[in-house]
Amino acid sequence: MSILYKDAVYGEIEITDPVILDLINCPTIQRLKEIDSAGYYEPFFPGTRRSRFSHSIGVYLLLKIYGASIEEQIAGLIHDVSHSAFSHCIDYVLQFDSPEKQDHQDNIFENFVKKSEIPEILAKHNFDLEYILNDYNFPLKEKNVPDLCADRIDYSLRDAIVVGEIKDAKYFIDNLTVKDREWVFKDFESAKKFAELFLKINVVYYSGIPSAVMFQTVGDYLKYALQMNYIIETDLYNTDATLLAKINPYLEKDARLNLLFERMNNRVAYKNDKNDHDARVVCKSRVVDPFCFHENVIKRVSEIDLKWADVIERELKPKEYFLKFEK
Repeated sequence: MSILYKDAVYGEIEITDPVILDLINCPTIQRLKEIDSAGYYEPFFPGTRRSRFSHSIGVYLLLKIYGASIEEQIAGLIHDVSHSAFSHCIDYVLQFDSPEKQDHQDNIFENFVKKSEIPEILAKHNFDLEYILNDYNFPLKEKNVPDLCADRIDYSLRDAIVVGEIKDAKYFIDNLTVKDREWVFKDFESAKKFAELFLKINVVYYSGIPSAVMFQTVGDYLKYALQMNYIIETDLYNTDATLLAKINPYLEKDARLNLLFERMNNRVAYKNDKNDHDARVVCKSRVVDPFCFHENVIKRVSEIDLKWADVIERELKPKEYFLKFEK
């Protein structure tokens, strides 16, 4: 049994590994098809919706293409299964989470996986669940910023295509290689272009003011729905559409809920003013400092272009906005 998967970043690839096929077809991963990777981007950037499923498959494919172990490929495939509806918007709903880190899905990941059908699938194919859950075993899959990792490479290239910053990812994929369990670009030029592309995506999209408004307004809407018992916390781990559908019947009856819905759909004007605001919003900021071959030596972009070190220092700081809505 196999499937021919057509991916926006890597093209057409045949998937034949039985454990991967079983995982892809399981409900926990299939749910990700209905989870917006960005959160709730459509009202703010129309036509840019992309799913956690396509990204999860993408991380798996990237690791497969570059010869990672099957265990690391599995870890890449399942790495996002604990995302709630509307992805990182959840960090602005649940009070114990940190918007600066946007790490709710990481905090609950292990328990979420263990309560799913994934352990049974792994056991069926003789894989060690605890080994798969330990990121220390998989440096290609996951690294802290500003390092490159499969997760960071895939979502940035995938997002860059969706928002129209690049037509395809071929240039970057062709200039990428692996050396001693590190992602390394083949030359400084391609490494710097990737770093600059990632910077633009971060500034305009990931940590820009439209994302701040999205995080705050979706967070306010879901938080209020929880307070009013229109939904319960477990509903947050369904799909985007299912969660909205459960709240929708209350819109006509609850003026406050309806106003919050108008805000999250970008129908209410707002301003960013530190001296006159109703909400302070913090957005996680990301930046990369790739390794590359340069004069037969592996160096970081910041070791070749010293100004890039200043960019890294600046962009690693969370972005802060002060929002006031017209109503």
